[in-house]
Amino acid sequence: MVLEIYLDLFSQPCRSVYIFAKKNNIQFDHKRIVLFDGEQYNEEYGRINVLRKLPAIRDGDFCLAESVAILMYLAEKFHSPDHWYPADLQKHARVNEYLSWQHSAIRMYAAKILWLKLLIPKAMEVEVPKDKMDSAIEYLNGALQQFEEKFLQDRPFIVGDQISLADLVAVVEIIQPLGAGLDVFENRPKLRAWKDRVREAVGAELFDEAHQDILSCQEIVETMDRNKFDTMKPKIVKYFLS
Repeated sequence: MVLEIYLDLFSQPCRSVYIFAKKNNIQFDHKRIVLFDGEQYNEEYGRINVLRKLPAIRDGDFCLAESVAILMYLAEKFHSPDHWYPADLQKHARVNEYLSWQHSAIRMYAAKILWLKLLIPKAMEVEVPKDKMDSAIEYLNGALQQFEEKFLQDRPFIVGDQISLADLVAVVEIIQPLGAGLDVFENRPKLRAWKDRVREAVGAELFDEAHQDILSCQEIVETMDRNKFDTMKPKIVKYFLS
């Protein structure tokens, strides 16, 4: 049975799994789940991932959720080049360190910007208070500074001279606010240079393909059916604005 990967490339974690699998020539059946249409709540997908989140994989009878766990599984099962998830104990630990930190820092704040700056006001037509937006940007700026000072420092990549899973996860997260028109790389030459190195290491064509939807998000939102957000709107507004 061919490996199945369930993805929506609007999602940061989905893009990291997609890029990794494509870059490492892992053969898989791309199962597209449209988050904005609520397809993650379908009965069929529930049999794959009871958590109702993306990404997820099915490898024969084995199903796995959570992007970090999936990336580690794919790296180990398909024997990807060592630089992705190094065997060296300390480099291995550095990758794990970033992957453990990012959930409540870069990923959370970058995703929040997309919702507050674009999806809630444009797709859901709900006004976002200025203080909420300002606070979200402040927290994101703080996380980006920590990323540069703690995780990147003066190295080409997070664990040295070659790309790792940590860089891949980081870049797809940091790019997320671009979808809402916020250029997080402006006035951050070190961060921009790092992003360009990651893009080159992945391959520009694959990198740009994976980010096409998120970078076109403003145009896509303009054509969306606003009614599709009716069921999730109260929960989303409460989560981000309360």
